[in-house]
Amino acid sequence: MTEQDPPKIEFPCDYPIKVLGRNVPEYEDSVTAVIEQHAPGFDRSRTTQRSSREGKFTAITFYVTATGVPQLEAVHADLMATGLVQMVI
Repeated sequence: MTEQDPPKIEFPCDYPIKVLGRNVPEYEDSVTAVIEQHAPGFDRSRTTQRSSREGKFTAITFYVTATGVPQLEAVHADLMATGLVQMVI
């Protein structure tokens, strides 16, 4: 079995970023601020939010215009640095 190369992404492109974190009052504002910092003017109307069954976690999906791998890596690092984020997909 041979290892395949990951699919190439052509930038710029419309890119979904799903952020999962604990459902605390400052969570939504904090992660939205990080997304706004790295993708100014992203379309907030496309943002979706879903709480876990027991309400302990919230997943927010943002759609941004990704400009390249460095931007996506910076978004990931800054989201994780908030201390509120469990996972970024």
